[in-house]
Amino acid sequence: MDKKNLFGSLIEPRALLLLTKVSNFLAEQDIQSYVVGGFVRDVLLRRDTADIDIVVTADALEIAPKVATALGGKYVLLDKVNKVGRVVLANKRAPSTKGQWQLDFSTLKGNIEQDLAQRDFTIDAMAIDLSQSEKNYADSQLIDPFNGWDDLHQGVIRVVSDAAFKSDAARLLRAVRLAAELEFSIDKQTETLIQRYSCLIASVAGERVREELLRLLAIPRAGQLLSYLDKLGLITALIPEIAQTKGVEQPKEHFWDVFDHTIQTVVAVDFLLRQGDWEYAKEEALASVPWSVVLAQHFDLEVSSGSTRRLLLKLAALLHDIAKPQAKAIDAGGRVRFLGHAQEGATIASGILERLRFSNKEIKLVEIIVRQHLRPVQMSHDGLPSRKAIYRYFRDTGEAGIDILFLSLADHLATRGPHLNMAHWQNHVQIVEYVLTHRFQEESLVVPLKLVDGHDLINIFGMSPGPRIGELLEAVREAQASGELTTKEEALSYIRERLLSKAV
Repeated sequence: MDKKNLFGSLIEPRALLLLTKVSNFLAEQDIQSYVVGGFVRDVLLRRDTADIDIVVTADALEIAPKVATALGGKYVLLDKVNKVGRVVLANKRAPSTKGQWQLDFSTLKGNIEQDLAQRDFTIDAMAIDLSQSEKNYADSQLIDPFNGWDDLHQGVIRVVSDAAFKSDAARLLRAVRLAAELEFSIDKQTETLIQRYSCLIASVAGERVREELLRLLAIPRAGQLLSYLDKLGLITALIPEIAQTKGVEQPKEHFWDVFDHTIQTVVAVDFLLRQGDWEYAKEEALASVPWSVVLAQHFDLEVSSGSTRRLLLKLAALLHDIAKPQAKAIDAGGRVRFLGHAQEGATIASGILERLRFSNKEIKLVEIIVRQHLRPVQMSHDGLPSRKAIYRYFRDTGEAGIDILFLSLADHLATRGPHLNMAHWQNHVQIVEYVLTHRFQEESLVVPLKLVDGHDLINIFGMSPGPRIGELLEAVREAQASGELTTKEEALSYIRERLLSKAV
């Protein structure tokens, strides 16, 4: 396709209408404007997008609020220093899961060619003059001073200049993420620059790193991406605590050291959540793993802006053995042990996520998953877990209990690797399926109906408020979950017996 007739033939009608409205408004203000970056790239790739970057020959922080008012949208200040403002327009028909357009306005730096020279990659350093809307974009000329058009067609991610990463280190992660999303490759020179400047990622604001990391984890087969990030030096620069896991040997049942086991656990999570492959397992290994619309919906639930349970499970998998280097010890029989690594790992993981500006809800979820990731295999040492064990498990893990069950399976796969014993695997899967079945079919097992409360213990047994009341109520709930109690009378009798036995 010629660089002319670009938008006239490719741009989606709804986006064309919106840009025409913006262009007309700016033209009335005698402001020249250009559509730049990802929107131009995505139009050329025939990809739907609701994010539009516009540069204007005026103060963007003054113009964006006016555009928001004129179009009935909402204005959001994004970057006061670099003068970037966002206009959010609600539109259920917009190509976005949130049903809205996002227009990011920035101030033109010099002329358009000079502005594009300061951008990250050649495929994002293209522009269209918005004034072409007067011609319905039929004769619009692509402004492409760095041959982004050619790199787009060759499937290459290439920096605009050698200074791209020094001027904004968040681009180090963005290069990998874009390549994965678009199924492009990073050219060798750009790859070398990433390796050279990888340490700079530590200087990027946590909020921006969080956003890029979540977008990376959202890509199917994200586990394989982590190995590439490690090759580029980005994983250990981003999370220095992970560097200590390299070369840490594990007991003989483990095929990999702690670091490679960690990476493979994320790969296995993708596999179990039906988002990737597991090269070491037969098809029957996945066929027996529980899956349903309900489970898919559970993992798709949003936890905070930009994150879902699915993404945070992958993140927890990346961090689940983070404390093994510190916890490693050799027992009297010469066996390697990692006692307490789950508890210590939860604390370390929490600190990492705080540093990367994850929300409290996200941190709490990952912390619980890491802390309790060994619980599923500890619920039963012979046969299926008891009702009381299942109750205690969900009492301690809440909704994270479902996530932890899948992490335990991923952990199993990443422990054995090519030496997977199918009989042991099927036994593990059977336990997980059994627990999940009880979770979904017997809500009363997870949250038993209240038979008695603290007032009953005070009024009937003359007890005084205190921790003993809580202990007795919890004992009732456990007995109820195991099927020993079903009525209030049985619960009161049960409490009476415990009080009498305590008195004796």
